[in-house]
This record gives sequence, C-alpha cells and structure tokens, in this order.
Amino acid sequence: MILENIPILELIPQRPPFVMIDALIHYDEVITRTRMHVKTDNIFVGNAELTEAGVMENIAQTCAARMGYINKFIASEDGSGKIKLGFIGAIKNLIIEELPKVGDVLTTSVEVVSEVFALTLVNAKVEVEGKLIASCEMKISLTDIDSQEL
Repeated sequence: MILENIPILELIPQRPPFVMIDALIHYDEVITRTRMHVKTDNIFVGNAELTEAGVMENIAQTCAARMGYINKFIASEDGSGKIKLGFIGAIKNLIIEELPKVGDVLTTSVEVVSEVFALTLVNAKVEVEGKLIASCEMKISLTDIDSQEL
C-alpha cells in the first residue's frame, strides 16, 4: 500500500478547515512521518507564516494519523477500523527555531518513546527541506470516542 495515496481524512478525526497535514508518508512501529504544504488559506497562517499553534497542531495530527493508520489498516484487516479522538496531554521542551512560511513543505516526524494504555509519548521534529525548525516532546491521550459519532 502506498501511504501517500490514502486520503488523509480517512486517518484523522479533524475536518477542514482544521486539517494540518496533507499526507502520511511513512509508518513503522516507531516512526511516523507526514507532509504538509503551508498555504495562505490555512487558519493558522498569519503574516505569511504558520503560527506556533499551527506547528503544534501539525505535530498532534501526525500522531493522529499514526493512530488512524494503526486502527484502520493494522488492527482491522479489512480497513473498517474506527478513527478515535485523541487529545494533547502535555507538551515539553518545545523549541521553534523559525516559523514556516507560506509555500514551505513541512516534513513532520514523531518517534514513539513509550505507549502505556491510552497514553503515547513521542519525540517530534518538524523540518523544511531537511532543516530542523521545531521539536518537542508530546504526550497524546487516546479516547474510546469514535470520531464518526460526533
């Protein structure tokens, strides 16, 4: 399966205009990677830059795409798995070296540090053309709420 061909809305509970990733480009048990093209109509763009909140939401949605892929294609062999809601539990050591500009393509990676029950701790990094622009530790709490029930 070519990950980039999976419509991103099949993997995440967010809906436009709150979608901060364009494609899942890599998944394995430890690393998940997404891509996002920063556009002028993004709700988190101001002064031709993606804001800090947009960068953090991009990281959180990369985590969501990881869990969506697991639920839809790994835990459910027929692709009928449900996409669950998750919440940011904590953000530590957030460093934003620079804000991405309109036209930039973000590559965001999350590396799973630990998973205990419904909590996942990841180290995240956001790059533009191979240059690190942001990093943090993020804790995500996954619920049992099916996003389709909302």
